Amino acid sequence: MSARPHRRPRGAEADDPEEESGEPSATEAIDPEEEPRGAPSSSHPRRSAAARRPGSTHGRKGRDSHPTGGPRRREKRPVYWRARDSLWFEPLVALAIVIVLLVGLWAYTQNWPPVYVVESQSMQHGLTDQVGLINTGDLVLAQKVDPSTVVPYMVGLQTGYSTYGEYGDVLLYHPNGDDAVTPVIHRAIVYLQYNPGGTWSVPDLAPLACSAVAHPYYSVSSTVSGCGTNDLTGTLTLFGIGWQLVTVTIPLNSMGTASGFVTMGDNNFIPGDPGTGEPDQTFGISALVQPGWILGVARGMIPWFGAMKLLLEGDASMVPSQSWTYLGSSVALVVLAGLGIHLLWKRRTTDPDDEDPSEEGRAEGPRGARPWIGPGEDEEEEGDTDRTRHATSRRRIPRKELLRGHGRPGGRPRPAVRRPTKHVTEEETDEDSV
Repeated sequence: MSARPHRRPRGAEADDPEEESGEPSATEAIDPEEEPRGAPSSSHPRRSAAARRPGSTHGRKGRDSHPTGGPRRREKRPVYWRARDSLWFEPLVALAIVIVLLVGLWAYTQNWPPVYVVESQSMQHGLTDQVGLINTGDLVLAQKVDPSTVVPYMVGLQTGYSTYGEYGDVLLYHPNGDDAVTPVIHRAIVYLQYNPGGTWSVPDLAPLACSAVAHPYYSVSSTVSGCGTNDLTGTLTLFGIGWQLVTVTIPLNSMGTASGFVTMGDNNFIPGDPGTGEPDQTFGISALVQPGWILGVARGMIPWFGAMKLLLEGDASMVPSQSWTYLGSSVALVVLAGLGIHLLWKRRTTDPDDEDPSEEGRAEGPRGARPWIGPGEDEEEEGDTDRTRHATSRRRIPRKELLRGHGRPGGRPRPAVRRPTKHVTEEETDEDSV
């Protein structure tokens, strides 16, 4: 009776010594509870590529194994160059911020340029800098509006509407309509309407008390009672104007023949008891401000930063001393805030995996500069891994030892897949031996 050799399962290698011995191989040493039998095969192209990549987590979250056996955070895709590493990155970001701010200011004001520097003390309330008011060296936003919506001082007095510490709107206009002249920023006091007969009408004064009462707001010299708002001539006098409650005298006969606003700076007056106001129209700055001369109405400002322009032009003496103190503090805060934002952004965007904790990794430098593995090297490495697995001892290797890089340095080995093994019973053995 001849004995036939033991039949091997289909697809098994004929020279596998581990199959003949019946002992579990290194590839079968994984605990079934930790590696389910129905796990996906490592032959999948994407999974196998992830498994072959050094330091790849292959679907595991958190920390992975290190070649020296210690834990390390999983490695991200190598980055050869990042925009924030360029020397031009921060200057370009600063330029982009400036452009965005200018575009935003233009969209808000509908004017170009959207801001103007206050070059004189005509709008200050005194010689010192008062926060919230218009001072020398401030940047004022000039918003384009419909001239019919401008609120003069005498109307704001009745409604309670005020801007920058006084009633009414502050206008930015070209004196006498000349675009080549530096714009003037002064407050609108009252609107005068010219009549064809050479007289004037001031409808804004109609609700106010005139000289017939104890504390009048205005007086007209061409009427017996001193009251009236239509067909006026002579001199129009306004009482209690501005923060110094000065008296403003307007000679109607010398105001020209065009309707417009009477304007005056908050600080343009001659001290006295009471003081005497100096409107732009009597001081020789401009004729009555016609609606077409108006650039815009002051709507917001950036205090103190315009003083740097005056410093470069040699007009720094006009800036209040407090403004320089406030400007220095503001610049320091801006620099510190920018530095803090930069450090915070750098801390949040720094890759914690850029440095390899191992001695070999520190010698090679940041892992972000490593080149990708080529196809040839990948295949060769895979072959070396397979040969290493077959050369592994036949003893049962714990899973933790396998995950520490046993059999393949630099990361987790490829998941092993069980090959089906046919169990040979004693009856089959007796039948084969017959």
